[in-house]
Formats: sequence, C-alpha cells, structure tokens
Amino acid sequence: MDFRVLTQRQYETAVQMIRHEVFYYVAKMTMDGTLEKNKQFIPTLINEEKKPRYRCCVYKERAVSAERVRLACGEEPEGGVVHDPSAGDDPRIRVISIACDECPVNRFSVTPACRGCITKRCIDACPVNAIAQIDRRAVIIQEKCIECGRCHRVCPYGAITDMQRPCIKACPVDAIRYDEDKIARIDPQKCIACGHCTISCPFGAISDTSSIVDAVKMLRQEKGNVHAVLAPSVASQFPDITIGQVNSALKKLGFTAVHEAALGADMILEAEARELAEKLEAGSFLTNSCCPAFVAIIEKHFPQLKDNVSTSVSPMVAVGRYVKQKYPGAQTIFIGPCMAKKVEIGLPKCQGDIDLAITFEELLGMFDAAGIDLASCDDEPLEQASIFGRRFARCGGVAEAMGQALKEAGVTVELKPHRCDGAEEIIKALRMAKVGRPPGNFIEGMACVGGCLGGPSALNHSRRSKQMLEAYSQEAKAQTIGEALSSLDLGQISLHKHE
Repeated sequence: MDFRVLTQRQYETAVQMIRHEVFYYVAKMTMDGTLEKNKQFIPTLINEEKKPRYRCCVYKERAVSAERVRLACGEEPEGGVVHDPSAGDDPRIRVISIACDECPVNRFSVTPACRGCITKRCIDACPVNAIAQIDRRAVIIQEKCIECGRCHRVCPYGAITDMQRPCIKACPVDAIRYDEDKIARIDPQKCIACGHCTISCPFGAISDTSSIVDAVKMLRQEKGNVHAVLAPSVASQFPDITIGQVNSALKKLGFTAVHEAALGADMILEAEARELAEKLEAGSFLTNSCCPAFVAIIEKHFPQLKDNVSTSVSPMVAVGRYVKQKYPGAQTIFIGPCMAKKVEIGLPKCQGDIDLAITFEELLGMFDAAGIDLASCDDEPLEQASIFGRRFARCGGVAEAMGQALKEAGVTVELKPHRCDGAEEIIKALRMAKVGRPPGNFIEGMACVGGCLGGPSALNHSRRSKQMLEAYSQEAKAQTIGEALSSLDLGQISLHKHE
C-alpha cells in the first residue's frame, strides 16, 4: 500500500510516513479484532518491495518495522533497556536498538582543511594537551579530549568540525548517552519526555510507546461514554480542514463528545492569578504548570524551585475532572502533539483524571484505519473555550492569558512575564532564578519552540501554524475568560494537584 498516495496529508519526513504506516495497520487490525493473530505480518505489509527503501536490505527494514510495531502496541522493543520502576517515573521514550545507526562518537575531528600552520592555536588552546601536530597536520588524541570545543573555536581555517549525534544535540537535559556498542541510551532519571530526540534522529530510532491499541479498544468497549479532550494546537494539524470537521470525525470514530482542552486553561486561570499575587506578596515568583516537560525540568534538574511551580493542574487535567464530574463513569482520552502528556496522566497528582493520552500522529492512523475522510465530514464547530484559553498553545499565550485573568479577577499586581520559547531558554531562566535573580515574576515555560504548536508529534510544523492558531482563537465566541466559564457548573471540582 502506497501511503504517499493514500493518506489525508503530506509528510514532513520519511520517518513520519513510516510511523503512520505502522499506526494505520495496528489500528486497523485492532478495529478488526485480528491484531494478535496478524501483527507479525505488518513489517512485510509495510516493506512489500524486494528492494529496500532506506536501509541495507529489506530484511533489516522489516526487522526495524517489527520493533516499531511492538512500540505501537505498547510493548517494549527487543534489545532495548526495559524501564526500571525504581528509577522513577517512566518517560515513555524508547530507543529501537536495531534502528540506531551507531553514529560516530568522537565529537571533534580534524578535516583535510588543516594547513598545519605555525601559530598552532588549536594546540595552545587545548587545556588537556589532547592535540598534537603530526606530518604538519593537527591530530586530536580522542582518549584525552574533553570536548570543550576550544580548538574548534580558534582554528583560523575552521578545519576542526563539531559533530554531535543528533539525539544528544537535541536533548536539553543531557539525558542521552551511548553504550559500549555505540547504541543510544536514555537516562530516565534525567529525561523530561519532551520528545525532541524522537524528531531529531534521522533514522527514527527513538520513539514513544503508543496507546493507540488501548484507545481503539476503549472506543469499541465503552461505546457512548468516551470523551475526547482536544488540544488547541489541533488548529494547525489539518490545514484544509475545519475544527468542526475534526469534531465530527472524532464522533464518527466513536467519541461521545469532544471537549476543548483550552476550556481547562480558562478554568485554572483565576486560581493561578491569585496564586501569583500571593507569591509576589511573599517576594517570590511563579511559573506555569501546563507544560509537563517544563515541570519535569524543574522537578528533576532544579528541585529547589519546585515550590515556585503553580499548584494548578494542567488544562488537560482540569477538563478531565470536569468531564468525570458531569458524566459519571466517563472515560477520557487526551489528544495532542505532546509525548510528555502520556507521562503526566500517570502521575499520582492527577492519576485517574485522564485515562489515556494519544498524539495527533496516532489519531491520524485511527482516522485512516476507520476510513474516515475528514474533508467529507460535517462542520460541527466547537464553541467552548475563550480566545485566551486557545492561545495557550503558543509561546507567550499563557502570559497573555495571565494578564487577562488578573484584570478580570480585579487583582492589582504588576505582571512582569518572562517567556521561555523552548527548553534551552527555560534552562537559562531557571539558572538565573536558582541564584535569586529570576528574569520576571511570572516565568512561562514551553519546552517546545513555538509552544505546543512545535510539539514532537505535531503533524504540521509549518511557519503558518501560529497564524492558523490565531485564526482559530479569533473564532471563539467567548472573548473573555469569564464568558467561557459563565455557563459551567464546576461544583466541587478541585483545580489543584493531588498531594
């Protein structure tokens, strides 16, 4: 089957296409009730050609595909490192060992551009005497090299290259290393489940464990009582499809109702605004809590700042609690671009509020497997959240919403937000806060550049994503947070994390 023709979208990379092929077949067989019997044939269905598409031979391609199928079924890949529960929360990110290309380990190397110059700046700059000149060429003694990069920076010819493994380079918290066989390994005690490594590996050798099988089974077994919690970043996933058509398609898939996660943002904002006022009165600062990877950075790498994280639950959890109160016995599935949400739903502080979390990639596989054509679906608009709740999906949106919440709550404090666009900016801001110099009194952290729009499992990382989200936000009937909440009965719902 040629997925380049079949699918309802264009792929950004070949890895994304391969992942879709796997999700399609796993979802299709689960829907047909034949998964356990026939999943062994999926690698051959994906790699039907006699010649390989990407690797040395078709047999290796099928072997790699078999491991992708295992992950799609929620199983551990063979040859991988099985998660040890004693190591803490499972980040749900796995390395497919057979797919790892064992990239070169040595970070710095001398190229033929070296002229063997007499200034020898590289030799003089090296603090550990790891560079020698042999036959009028610089040579790095790799056993001594500490990868400080000084030689690279001072060479007048740019003859010393800096080549990091893509996965290691992408990881903002130094959670990836390699073993004696040069296979990448993830340290779960450091990993924040941001998923940056999964989209940075050119061989697609790193992936998250999927919940697609559980989602399909839930929709089949719990008919009439499964509710979708849809992330606002859906606005940029299907460029030629309306949100109303996605809503209709989800109901065709078996969901009873679809709820905007953005409504949860509206729910938590007033409490978060008052919490900010309390922090400022105490001479401190506050951070948002909606991005689980951002929260994980603080909890795992800056634990001394844990008390500065808002005690409010994330918008996803807020909606989950609302749905479970309003519809007793309801099952909830979050749908978004984020791998870290799969970790968040299992944390004790919000366990049971959301039953499953799947990504937009998994959702597209389910749509295709069910034969649902989004373009032909009816337009059933979602009109729940405010313009400010929907803007949570982009960098800066949380800070803007906080300003509006302070205004609507009548809280008179001077908001000095600092927006962190991506994990690198987060770490810089937290380092300042750690030494008592926070860059603002409200630190908004988004682990993905661009916010949720740039999530690892987004189908579309277009430059137009922000404009598409803004158009969706402007369509909101509720132009204030209060308007969005005016018809809700929140009852006794707690919007704070369980301790």
